[in-house]
Amino acid sequence: MFWAEVEAPLIAQARRPGQFIILSIDSDGSERIPLTIAGVHSERGTIELIWQRVGKTTAELARLQAGDAIANIAGPLGEPTHIERFGTVVCVGGGIGNAPLLPIATALKQVGNRVVSILGARDKSRLILEDRFAEVSDELIVCTDDGSYARKALVTEPLQEVCQRDPKPNQAFVIGPTPMMKFCCQVTRRFDVPTQVSLNTIMVDGTGMCGGCRVEVDGAAKFVCVDGPEFDGHKVNFDLMIKRLNAYKKQEQQAYDQYRQHRCQIGL
Repeated sequence: MFWAEVEAPLIAQARRPGQFIILSIDSDGSERIPLTIAGVHSERGTIELIWQRVGKTTAELARLQAGDAIANIAGPLGEPTHIERFGTVVCVGGGIGNAPLLPIATALKQVGNRVVSILGARDKSRLILEDRFAEVSDELIVCTDDGSYARKALVTEPLQEVCQRDPKPNQAFVIGPTPMMKFCCQVTRRFDVPTQVSLNTIMVDGTGMCGGCRVEVDGAAKFVCVDGPEFDGHKVNFDLMIKRLNAYKKQEQQAYDQYRQHRCQIGL
């Protein structure tokens, strides 16, 4: 995982929980990628970005040093999270999904909700933001797939236990890998707990023109960049979304492999 604090005063001033930015590192036509705003420091005019190195652009981003510049950042984009006093809210984060979930959990706590946070990761090294969730949660449950830290379980297991309580949660927010969100929604649907998910689709322009982020929600086409990124998880066609996410896997891997093998070392 990588973290950066980026100077972007206008975005820091306007951003609300749930929104994201799209950036391109260079001004020479480099790839545009979406990243959720994990936090803001309005007094410094900065935003926090957290990402994984999974492809060419995220690898390039990870190589930037303090004082380096990012050519273009557009945002805040997307519809902000609807925040209200629901009562008891369960916030479920998986891996890098903890980053976009944190500002949502924080805002929910600030308006008086009882926040139960469930954080999951493949192993201890991939668990992020536990201490910051502890600050805004009334109850924090941490689990790892391999049992290397805290409870050995998938997040669906403690989620089901929380949903079985009397009274059950009034609302759930789930952010993480697409299969994880799909199975969490299957759990909350059984207990009739309303659930919002934040979708992480392929994006290009972020304004609804390219159609790359198209998903199916309640049988209708929606664009994640302008209609989302949050939707009713019980109405999302996750199987179609997974299929679309895999459409460019081969090209993405080729670009990343070429970058790693042929990146110029002069001046490094």
